[in-house]
Amino acid sequence: MNEFVHLRHKPPTELTRQRELILACPEMRSNVNVARMIRAAACCGVQSFIACGNVKIDPKISRNGEQYLDFQIRRSLPPVLKKLKSEGYPLVGLEQTSNSINIHEYAFPQRCVLVVGHERRGITEDILKLLDATVEIPVWGMPYSYNAATATTMALYEYCRQFPAG
Repeated sequence: MNEFVHLRHKPPTELTRQRELILACPEMRSNVNVARMIRAAACCGVQSFIACGNVKIDPKISRNGEQYLDFQIRRSLPPVLKKLKSEGYPLVGLEQTSNSINIHEYAFPQRCVLVVGHERRGITEDILKLLDATVEIPVWGMPYSYNAATATTMALYEYCRQFPAG
């Protein structure tokens, strides 16, 4: 029989280079979702998270993840995305669209912005027009999509799986 020793809070896996992934989202309905996204982004070594609107972070939910990344609050997302695109960042939307690519088949650019949509409305038309690609996560049960924070966590994990060293 194998003996397992319970280890909690092991040190993070070392990255050989900084991640070149930026997470961006519009104003969300739930600050809980934003706090959960912050925690996931910080765990994945994401360097920058841009959120919009009147964001209030509960550190009990985010586990103070906002202290481990460059967390910015902006008034509006399109101008920020246009600037990042002009700096050479491909914009990848996490959204179900007519041309979405299954996340299992998508090769993320190492340097990119992951754009998450609003919980109910998704990614708005003005932002969809700016995107270089959209990826979607398949569902196998109910005919909806995953919660915004849950989908973001899955997409961040897939990105990290593709670039484990950073």
